Amino acid sequence: MTIDTSRLQNMANAIRALSMDAVQAANSGHPGMPMGMADVATILFQNHLKFDPSRPDWADRDRFVLSAGHGSMLIYSLLHLSGYARPTMDDIRNFRQIGSPCAGHPENFLLEGVECTTGPLGQGIAMAVGMAMAERNLNATFGDDVVDHRTWVIAGDGCLMEGVNHEAIGLAGHLHLGRLNVLWDDNNITIDGPADLSTSEDIRSRYEATGWHVVSCDGHDFDDIERAINEAKADSRPSLIACKTVIGKGAPTKQGTSATHGAPLGDAEIAGAREALGWSAAPFEVPSDILNDWRATGEKGSDAHGAWEARLMGSPHKGEFERRMSGELPETDVLEQHIADLIADPQGVASRKASEMALAVINPAMPETIGGSADLTGSNNTKAGGIEGFTADNYGGRYVYYGIREFGMAAAMNGMALHGGVIPYGGTFLVFTDYARGAIRLSALQKARAIYVMTHDSIGLGEDGPTHQPVEHLASLRAMPNLLVMRPADAVETAECWQVALQQADRPTILALSRQGLPQVRLTDAGENLSAKGAYRLKAAEATRKVVILATGAEIGVAMESAKALEEAGIGTDVVSMVCTELFDEQDDAYRADLLPSDAVIVSIEAASTFGWQRYTGTDGLNIGIDSFGASAPAKDLFAHFGFTAEAIVPQIHNKLND
Repeated sequence: MTIDTSRLQNMANAIRALSMDAVQAANSGHPGMPMGMADVATILFQNHLKFDPSRPDWADRDRFVLSAGHGSMLIYSLLHLSGYARPTMDDIRNFRQIGSPCAGHPENFLLEGVECTTGPLGQGIAMAVGMAMAERNLNATFGDDVVDHRTWVIAGDGCLMEGVNHEAIGLAGHLHLGRLNVLWDDNNITIDGPADLSTSEDIRSRYEATGWHVVSCDGHDFDDIERAINEAKADSRPSLIACKTVIGKGAPTKQGTSATHGAPLGDAEIAGAREALGWSAAPFEVPSDILNDWRATGEKGSDAHGAWEARLMGSPHKGEFERRMSGELPETDVLEQHIADLIADPQGVASRKASEMALAVINPAMPETIGGSADLTGSNNTKAGGIEGFTADNYGGRYVYYGIREFGMAAAMNGMALHGGVIPYGGTFLVFTDYARGAIRLSALQKARAIYVMTHDSIGLGEDGPTHQPVEHLASLRAMPNLLVMRPADAVETAECWQVALQQADRPTILALSRQGLPQVRLTDAGENLSAKGAYRLKAAEATRKVVILATGAEIGVAMESAKALEEAGIGTDVVSMVCTELFDEQDDAYRADLLPSDAVIVSIEAASTFGWQRYTGTDGLNIGIDSFGASAPAKDLFAHFGFTAEAIVPQIHNKLND
């Protein structure tokens, strides 16, 4: 391929100019990375990336992830120049301002063409691993004619330092994800200064050791960039393309220094850069010939898109593929039948086992589910329904052995969910949401349908002790916006929670599940999914109602025992199963007031922190929980030790009533 260096240089300089101008106008941002990677990005978009700006949601487009999200003006420039409807030039003029989709870091819900929300470094690479996994799984299902695309990443030194990067590349190398290519902005600069202030590792060797192909190039030599990308595409392994660049390329006194990393260049430096780059256009203006070259780059994808549409029309898989990519669930009543079977034949099992029972009917009926576990398959009970392992030899498998990579697992699940066509779920212990929390937060922020199967949800896990016993985790996760935290009390509620989680097209779910066995408390057909309301009255008061006990999960059992003792003393007591506070908060005022009447003492019981329960119990209520760390002992002994028995709870309620 003949490289027209002059034309490409002008196209790259358009990125540099827009990036300088936008950051300067906002008086905030990171101009250095877009200026340094402008040449690499130009070659990628011009010669390799498969995309169609007129159809940003084209299912077989290449996925492009800007993992180094602080350099967001790179992707905003690329989208605008190549012909996406947005961002407009006015959007770019208002970079980092209220009302502009050009946020400080790229947000997938603000702009089409932004595949995922990035900014927390390393997570873009890790999500890209999930996207590449989804592509291979769908390819194995629907064939090359329907699914055949690549995943591209631009990442910086910081992305490659973050711990999640190590987890992600280890998984990608193990799975031989050869259609994943990472373009490393190898500029040797961090915010603090030269990278050797904090690192001396051999990054290339580390990637090679995890099974990656590594190739290097001069990131400002168009021919060399083209060569390196072609080598990467030809290799069957995932590829790291080390692009040696100068951060802030073109800035006469600041290029190559941390001064261009996280601050505007200043008027004088921008004037000097314009002169050095030969860029005479006014701020936020792109000469028509250069803009036309960029728009032609975008228009090239329409032919590939049209050819794909023709292949899809002739494919026997068209209907199923479109259903899965739309996120629409298949028509099935397997969970309703499963619940009916539980009502007919009650099962007293741990909710982690109840989850496995639900998955045994879900996975055969829903081919889009892809499960997994961070090396706790036998404990999380996540492999069910006959699904096979997703491996380098079997991309059609639907169960991922993530290894001890909780953060990497959660981030990959985000990538799969955002790619579309699959619904990922993955398991570990609830306490290890601490390791995965950064990705769980991005699940919620990005509105990703990821389902976290978090078992061993309380002191009920027993002898492993306080390091493994989640105490503050439920409260902290409930504080996160756009996240459902569901803690079912029995097998019926667990099945209902799975049904709710699968239906959430725009938010993630955490299923907090027990290690210990739980009696089935739902014994009659309710005719509806009661857990979908977040909370419901499990037991109504027999005498005049004076107390309402709220409980979740395993503590429903002690709540029922306490209610029985109170009723025997003539104190009418409701028991409300608070499966999910977020869903309960979404119910109307009348429903919530009916469950939490103002003339009753409200009592919460949960083997976890009491933080947050006060908004339901009020200042006159009673909160029974654990506001310390746990201990190591058998579960039954721990519940007695921490006061989760009717004998310990009922006197506290009597005292509250007599206050």
